[in-house]
Amino acid sequence: MDLPTLWFALIVLCWVLFFVLEGFDFGVGILTPVVGRDSHQRGAALTTIGPVWDGNEVWLVAAIGATFAAFPDWYAALLSGLYLPMVIILLALAGRGVALEFRGKKDDPIWRRRCERVLAACSLLCAAAFGGLLGVLPGGLAIGADGEVAAGAGGALARTLAVVAQPGALVGAGAGVLTACLLGGTYLALRTTGPVRERARMIVPPLAAALVALVALGAVTGVVRWLPATVVIALLLLAVLAARYRREGWAFGICSLLVVAVVVAVFTISLPVLLPSTLDPAWSLTLQGAAASDTALGTITAAGVVILPGVLAYQAFAYWVFRRRVSSERVVT
Repeated sequence: MDLPTLWFALIVLCWVLFFVLEGFDFGVGILTPVVGRDSHQRGAALTTIGPVWDGNEVWLVAAIGATFAAFPDWYAALLSGLYLPMVIILLALAGRGVALEFRGKKDDPIWRRRCERVLAACSLLCAAAFGGLLGVLPGGLAIGADGEVAAGAGGALARTLAVVAQPGALVGAGAGVLTACLLGGTYLALRTTGPVRERARMIVPPLAAALVALVALGAVTGVVRWLPATVVIALLLLAVLAARYRREGWAFGICSLLVVAVVVAVFTISLPVLLPSTLDPAWSLTLQGAAASDTALGTITAAGVVILPGVLAYQAFAYWVFRRRVSSERVVT
């Protein structure tokens, strides 16, 4: 395997880990006001992600940093063509972090409810924006002969607005929110006890039904291909069955597998093209053409051999330490 292919595979791995791990973080943030009837239950739900959410964000930094170092042209096209949703994502991530950290800084029910609402809104924005981005990537961007995304007659703002208004982006945004909620619901059912666990388990079937309807609509309208749509629907049905029979681990694993399959498909569907050009296929960014020099790839490979295993070991240790279920029942003394 040559270095460009190796780094492309590592970048896809980083995105897979980010979308799975941060996916259930976003889902828990959205669902906390739904599954928690009081401050104690909502606190129990948030405790399941409290020790790990900031570590999960590392994979976003790793994915973007690796793209910048290994494929600078790909990085430039993505961030220039999609800068508006990227700004929204950054602001929403910041708001989510502030809400999570500040919720426990003041012993006031009103303060906590406000933080929970901010958390839910920011998590929903993140899930929708990331889903929309995944919906856009297979169709490509308006890349010109110079490798840059063309602004067009309406300017840079009109360019990015046109991208996010595409049918693929809209379907992706809705699917992103529903998938995050499914991941969050199955994760809460796996990591909690008591009423939060039961509500989280019961919310899986309606969420899966809504996602099945959205995927089927996308397939009928041509936004989603029928083969991947069929695979997604089959996995969703399996997740519902697992949740119904209280196999929370299986349900979460199946939903995670769904995310893995979609992310890998989005990034590899056009290989060796990394990002298609909607103006002329000859101007598309390719795996070999967008890669950095051999010297740069060799340097970051040496760094990656040291850093990546350490990050994986740290995260595995964190999840092992906080592996026990969180009780959502009130303890009567």
